[in-house]
Amino acid sequence: MKYLKILIIILFITNTSCDYENPNQIAESEISNRVDEILNLMTLEEKVGQMTQIDQRFLDTIADLSTYHIGSLLSGGGSHPEINEPQAWLDMYNKYQNEALKSRLQIPLVYGIDAVHGHNNVYGATIFPHNIGLGATNNPDIVFKVSEITSKEVAATGIDWTFSPCLSSPEDYRWGRTYEGFSSDPALVANLGSAAVSGYQSVENMNGKKVIACAKHFVGDGNTEFGTGMNGLVDRGNTILTIEELKEKLLPKYQEAIDADVQTIMASYNSWNGVKCHGSKELLTDILKDEMGFQGFVISDWEGIDQVSGDYKSDIDVAINAGIDMVMVSGESQPYKKFIRLLKENVEEGLIPMSRIDDAVSRILKVKIRNGLMDNPLVSNENLNLIGSTEHRAVGRQAVRESVVVLKNENIFPLSKDLETLVVAGKGADNLGMQCGGWSIDWQGGQGEITIGTTILDGIKKTVSESTEIIYSEDGSDIVPNSDNIAVVVIGEDPYTEWFGDKENLDLSEDDINLISDLKENGFKVAILLISGRPLNVADHIDQWDAFAAIWLPGTEGDGVSDILFGDFSSTGRLSFPWPINTEEGSNADKDNLLFEIGYGL
Repeated sequence: MKYLKILIIILFITNTSCDYENPNQIAESEISNRVDEILNLMTLEEKVGQMTQIDQRFLDTIADLSTYHIGSLLSGGGSHPEINEPQAWLDMYNKYQNEALKSRLQIPLVYGIDAVHGHNNVYGATIFPHNIGLGATNNPDIVFKVSEITSKEVAATGIDWTFSPCLSSPEDYRWGRTYEGFSSDPALVANLGSAAVSGYQSVENMNGKKVIACAKHFVGDGNTEFGTGMNGLVDRGNTILTIEELKEKLLPKYQEAIDADVQTIMASYNSWNGVKCHGSKELLTDILKDEMGFQGFVISDWEGIDQVSGDYKSDIDVAINAGIDMVMVSGESQPYKKFIRLLKENVEEGLIPMSRIDDAVSRILKVKIRNGLMDNPLVSNENLNLIGSTEHRAVGRQAVRESVVVLKNENIFPLSKDLETLVVAGKGADNLGMQCGGWSIDWQGGQGEITIGTTILDGIKKTVSESTEIIYSEDGSDIVPNSDNIAVVVIGEDPYTEWFGDKENLDLSEDDINLISDLKENGFKVAILLISGRPLNVADHIDQWDAFAAIWLPGTEGDGVSDILFGDFSSTGRLSFPWPINTEEGSNADKDNLLFEIGYGL
């Protein structure tokens, strides 16, 4: 009789779909009633399993998904199938989902991925500009389109959930995650962030399953004090703000995301006034859930609870009681079976009340019902042709050209398409990995042909007339003066992610400086294109440049840069961060010390 009741409930759930766009399709009260019925059937082990997320790389065996009733898998940066191609991603997803459905209650997995600028882990996907570039567009419509297309490509591979958008408003450019923020201005972040949430969650796959967005990182990740982070730098440091300052400065952008119906929020690695966000009940429960009315669930960051002060068992106790609903257990530093055992022990010993467990599992199940996972969790291959499609790449190209910010132009732009000779130089000119930056195929990104796309050099070659000779040299060697003496020089930062990108100074590399100097000494006019995830120190060099444009981290569609260089489209990009003379001063630099103010662009 018990199992008949289970079957009836499962059939009731899986024959109903819901829609973010139409909240009346399934009333929240109806969803709550279903969740209550499921909760009444669940054992503690099943509830703990739903609160557990594991990187698929670290599964001991696939059977653990059903044995331990696991609620979620993820693919962290670089966690891809043995053959990184779209069909393999879909096959992997369905394989894991089939195993999860063997569990007693047949509750599907929710599968997450860091699709932060396109479906960027998947070979051949469209990779869009990182958020710093999208911020320079100041265009919610293009941000919506980029997010929508990202979700279409994510959904095509079966995956349910993207850990995006990042709502940080970075102040210290020495932070290695500066490029993940749309702007240093929280108001602009709120506007573009809500557009991103709506874009991501507008998409359903052929089975009617919605993609879930995740606003991150709650809260203060871009506002930490220098010297308090990892290795004495910035990342994961301490944010010092009064409660009044927090509510005035940082919470409104999250409120905009909540009002846009964001279904999940990720806790931040940093501390707030000395308390780790992952362990702050004031932040995660009192403020986020109670005051701000967030109805979805809170996911931890990778090993995020491990950094709460104490041993691992007490970390679990503090984090769950603080309001973390699902824990991203990497399986690398702390095995997921250990997490499951310790969480269960904490409940059995009364350290975590069952009411907190039921609240967490209820939130998780509600999201799974809302996004249609209970409807038909398995996905067909009908949409794989969308990945990296011509239509999607055209939107990527549009996003690139709208993100280019021209900062200096002494009668260089637009370049003529009919030059006799055009020199192209610099390590970034023919380097797809460099222009994509971090979070691209692998966690830290890579150099060269990491995926399918158009480099800056490719775009230039496609744009100029057939009679124009393109002379390319990465390091400028063997380039001699010619009739036109114009050089496009693409310089900037190598890819990085998170604390690997933290730096004490933000100077240009000596190789880049020497390359430009050599070209100038040979009589060339130089148009400098800077690939970077933040403003860099250019004040001592810009006077010798004839033109200068910040192109940020444009992604795979490098021909969007050529659209601006050659005047096919007018430059509309504007700085979404102020550019100090000494960029280490960040967005809080005194106005007298700014090279360019926020909003500047030619």
